[in-house]
Amino acid sequence: MQGLEEYRLMLPVALDNGVSPVEVKEVVYQAVDYLGLGRVMPFFKVTNTILLARGEKLPLPKQATTMMEDRLEKGEETQMRLFGPQMKDFAKKGTINKWLVDNCFGDYYTRKGLSDKEREMITFCYLAVQGVCEPQLLAHAKTNVGLGNDQQFLTKIVLANVPFIGYPRSLNAINVINQVK
Repeated sequence: MQGLEEYRLMLPVALDNGVSPVEVKEVVYQAVDYLGLGRVMPFFKVTNTILLARGEKLPLPKQATTMMEDRLEKGEETQMRLFGPQMKDFAKKGTINKWLVDNCFGDYYTRKGLSDKEREMITFCYLAVQGVCEPQLLAHAKTNVGLGNDQQFLTKIVLANVPFIGYPRSLNAINVINQVK
């Protein structure tokens, strides 16, 4: 929602309440594929400024687990593990599909610092906040449920975020959650 000022206020609170600097950076990295680098870059800058002001040494320890040579393969493995065997050869269906597999799933989902369960919850939030992403939101809601973030949990996440995303997008997200079988 481009809530940079709210983020600037809430990030220290999160850090004071047990969210690690690595987890914070991973949440911001996770945003790139769903919100776009242009919208996320200001959040990287604020994150780095706050972490440095708190005495953190940057860069943080490396979390990447793939290289250019294996990111497509690792991305497909990750996508199939999360969404099922029907994702086999998804990358072959077009250029953007390949980018989704090697970049989104190969570069980001394979990183250390957050679990699959945490990444899927965060992805669900990024999609819900945008609106008009209901097909993707439903796919990620189903994956969340499969990972143990059940419908009740996802509903609580949406309700906690109503002040940040507003009622229309919150209602749409609840509707999608209710479609999960």
